[in-house]
Amino acid sequence: MYAVIRAGGKQYRVAPGDVIRVEKFGTGTDGQVEFPVVAVSGEEGKVGLQSDARVVGEIVEEGRGAKILVFHYKRKKQYKKLRGHRQAYTAVRISEIAFDGQSFKAPEVPKKEAKPKKVKAHEASETEEHEAPAAHAKTKKHSAKKKSAPKKAAKKSHSKKK
Repeated sequence: MYAVIRAGGKQYRVAPGDVIRVEKFGTGTDGQVEFPVVAVSGEEGKVGLQSDARVVGEIVEEGRGAKILVFHYKRKKQYKKLRGHRQAYTAVRISEIAFDGQSFKAPEVPKKEAKPKKVKAHEASETEEHEAPAAHAKTKKHSAKKKSAPKKAAKKSHSKKK
C-alpha cells in the first residue's frame, strides 16, 4: 500500500509509517498535515488516480539540512563569490492513507522514557557531606621535581696498535 503525494514542488512515494523530509511548512499546521494525492496503489501492480484519497502525516521534526557551498566564478575577470546555504526542512511521519472506504494506518511509535536527571556536583557534595565529612578533606598536590638528565659516561678511545 502506497501513495504518491506532492509537497514543496516535488513528488514523494510514501507508505504508512514512512518519515519524509519536505520543504518547511508555515506555522499553524497544528502538528497534522494533509497532502494532495497524485496516485494511490492498494496492492502491488495496481495504481490508480483517486480524487477522494487523502494522506495524513504528523510533524516529527523541523530543522535545517547540511550546508552546501554556492561558488560563482568567471575566469579571467577576477570574479569569485562564495556563499553557503542550508535548506530548511520539516520531517513528517505518514500516519494514514485513506481511499475508497479503506484506511491504512501506521503502527504507533513507542514513547521514549524520560531519562533520570543527572545530579549536579554541588548537590552531590551536599548529600555526601552529611554522610562522610572526612571524605572531602582537601589534599595538597605536590608538583613533581624535575629530574636531571643522567651524566654521559666518557667514551674510551680504542686505538689499534701495530
